[in-house]
Amino acid sequence: MSARRPHGQSYADVAAKPPSESDSDVTPAVPADVIYKLLGFTAAMVFGPIGIYFLTANSIFRGNSTFAGIAAAVTANVVLFAYIYVAWLEDQGDKKAADKGKSKKAQ
Repeated sequence: MSARRPHGQSYADVAAKPPSESDSDVTPAVPADVIYKLLGFTAAMVFGPIGIYFLTANSIFRGNSTFAGIAAAVTANVVLFAYIYVAWLEDQGDKKAADKGKSKKAQ
């Protein structure tokens, strides 16, 4: 019942009144560079192993699908660990920026 109208006002009065100016935050919850990074790693996770499989099955391993599958699995793991490493570096940068901001406030 948090959407109740104030006492003494009708629904039409409340609906006709323009919304009050407020200091609402309309910035996105996730920055755009994080979304682009996620989309890039998602594309690499989808197309990398598939591309490596067909590239190695036809050219390097000459039809041996077992070794081509192993190469595709290794590629998927490399992409996964690269994503984790990039996220870890980004987190370290955020921590350093926060520590730098705290040290400036202390002065």
